[in-house]
Amino acid sequence: MRASHRWADGQRLQPSETSYVARTRDRKTLQFSASGSPSIERGYRTHWLSPTLSAAERARVQEQASRPPDLVVVSPLKDWTCTGCGGHGDLLLMEDEAPLCMTCADLDHLTYLPAGNTTLTRRARKASGLSAIVVRFSRSRRRYERQGALVEEQALVDAEASCLADAEARIRRRARDEERRREADSQLADRMAAEISRLLPGCPPQRAAAIAAHTAARGSGRVGRTAEGQRLDQQTLDLAVVASIRHQDTDYDALLMAGVPRDRAREGVREKVSEVLNLWRRG
Repeated sequence: MRASHRWADGQRLQPSETSYVARTRDRKTLQFSASGSPSIERGYRTHWLSPTLSAAERARVQEQASRPPDLVVVSPLKDWTCTGCGGHGDLLLMEDEAPLCMTCADLDHLTYLPAGNTTLTRRARKASGLSAIVVRFSRSRRRYERQGALVEEQALVDAEASCLADAEARIRRRARDEERRREADSQLADRMAAEISRLLPGCPPQRAAAIAAHTAARGSGRVGRTAEGQRLDQQTLDLAVVASIRHQDTDYDALLMAGVPRDRAREGVREKVSEVLNLWRRG
């Protein structure tokens, strides 16, 4: 912490103390250290802001950092018992390390809104004086995942009316945004194909276009979607080309299907990959 603070001072960053509170109804202050020493706690609560921020930007950042976290309600996987009334239900709220049913937690007047409609959820939660997110533990992914939200009934009614009122405008806006994304993706793929052809003059043009389209696909998580890929970094494009050669010009996939470990399979085709790559480089 001392090293971090010395570095921040050296960068002329400005300190901003932030509150950390629990997701429970009482919003009790969270403690970072075992001792609770004020100086240690202050050190962990301190964020550092750029001195170039305007007063309005600084206030916005501080407001976002200090915003209390959402109340979290759990959809349990196992049977449970409310510590308040001894009952049970489909949802529970943890308070002081003990589960409470929605009635004992004073949340039984809220309406459940399933996840799926982002605009409706956002507007309903904004209009609701009290709200909570609903999560459920995924055994396969080993993490809690959002299932929906609890909001006030009138807030949901108002949000639904608002969504109906501007539904057509939002559809047109989504269509425009989708068209812009398609155009941007097409331009990125074209630039990648041209750069691959420049770096590897022996690579057939249609193959360069296919490699670029594959690695630049939106949402694919491939190297073409990274910041380096969009800057047409040579090492990143080489990785995309090597992956294409490995799958299409060697028996790499057949080795994987035969149960050969991936590292051994890659080593087995390394010479063939280098041969094709060098051929394309020579033109």
